[in-house]
Amino acid sequence: MEDKLLTELMKLNEEESSILQQEKEIKKDLYTSQASFVIESEKFLGKDRMIMLRKHTRFIDFPRHRHNYIEINYVYNGKLKQRVGNESICLQQGELLFLNQHIDHEIEACAKEDIVINFIIQPKFFEFIFSYLSSDNLMSNFIINSLYNNTQDGQFLYYAVSGVSSIQELIGKMIDEIMAPSLLSESTLKLYMGLLMIELIKHSDKLGQKQENSSRQFLIVEAMKYIDEHYQNGSLYELAEKLNQPHYSVSKQIKRATNYTFKELVQEKRLTKAKQLLESTDISITEIVELVGYDNISYFYRIFKTKYGYTPKKFREQAAE
Repeated sequence: MEDKLLTELMKLNEEESSILQQEKEIKKDLYTSQASFVIESEKFLGKDRMIMLRKHTRFIDFPRHRHNYIEINYVYNGKLKQRVGNESICLQQGELLFLNQHIDHEIEACAKEDIVINFIIQPKFFEFIFSYLSSDNLMSNFIINSLYNNTQDGQFLYYAVSGVSSIQELIGKMIDEIMAPSLLSESTLKLYMGLLMIELIKHSDKLGQKQENSSRQFLIVEAMKYIDEHYQNGSLYELAEKLNQPHYSVSKQIKRATNYTFKELVQEKRLTKAKQLLESTDISITEIVELVGYDNISYFYRIFKTKYGYTPKKFREQAAE
């Protein structure tokens, strides 16, 4: 049976046609506005969008670069040769490679039959599913590194999952959604991506490269999960007791790993939750202040306006327009 999607993906796009006619190197301004080669999500994602898929441009080498987003490479057909950090990797059909925004990589030119799909994902998207992940797997480690790692360690995860039908079917549905978009495509892609994370955790035996999950990363995962669950009234002392460590040691490790104090992370979580409630509910502002853990409404107004540029009342009015 003819693969109609492959036939469609094999067609040349405008950039590929230009490369075959005259271009000898990548036009960096299509990918970045920076002097260094950091590919920017803003070049591809519309305002407030978290996820998109695009076909990787063939016929030309991509020089060493990194991204300001999390990228997933998926080989739909053929193969993809690249150097990630200091390792050479050749992805085969059906395989996945996760790259965080701190790692450099360079890609060999793809041939006509090499069809690679790049997933472009804002790191903040992973906060959506973070609370559902356990702290003892490499995916959690990868997400924490991408969201909160102040040391900017480069990380990648290579999944040899070509034989896992559930994963292949999910990715196929995501590609179909992009090729024939609808008003619900953004929400649908978020749902599929969450399901994909769960399937990949189930099939962690398919990881081509395994990295040790350090005790520091375990602590940060546990700290972020604690904040996610107890942001209204949690405390550093209670967290330290749960981790069986001195509070000053936990505080220092959180600051070193995330560049934020425990108090600042709690405040960030509270404000994010308040913003969501203002956007999606009719709950009174006074009640929202209490729900997210504050007892001083004046203080809440001040820090909310500092972060979002509007008072809570004005923010709700803007969101309703």
